[in-house]
Amino acid sequence: MLFTERQCFRQPWLWAILLASVVGTSGITAYGMVQQLVYKRPFGDNPTSDSALAWTGAFVIGLNALLLWLLYRMELEVRVEPDALSVRFPPFIRRKIPYAEIRSAEARTYNPLREYGGWGIRFGRAGKAYNVTGNQGVQLELASGERLLLGSQRSDELAAAIQSRLPARNTA
Repeated sequence: MLFTERQCFRQPWLWAILLASVVGTSGITAYGMVQQLVYKRPFGDNPTSDSALAWTGAFVIGLNALLLWLLYRMELEVRVEPDALSVRFPPFIRRKIPYAEIRSAEARTYNPLREYGGWGIRFGRAGKAYNVTGNQGVQLELASGERLLLGSQRSDELAAAIQSRLPARNTA
């Protein structure tokens, strides 16, 4: 392996927002369930049936837990292997890009919000981006014309490792 980098969503501000949202929605849902199902007091002005509330509450709380778990487990892994560039963003992206398909790889600073609309798996005017944190990355231009930005905390190292694997181009 010539280069490996793994990045996870561990920004405190992101988790503060997510936890506030999850605690808020799950808390209100649980409160409503306890009021109506345990204390037999209708929850709201136009309460739903007990069974519908139980199913909806279980769904909301379960979905919130699943989303938190998914985001906690999600990571961007970029590996410069002998035969191809490997990019994984499980469970959504698993991609191997042969070096013959890469025209260029340049380390650069970018604006995640302005250029791609944020972090994650993004599509913007400048092409696709797979990023997790920060504003450093490697801009790839592929033979197909596709532009792909890979977020990296070690963008200079990543670009150099990719460039070392690119086939020599005939400019004549």
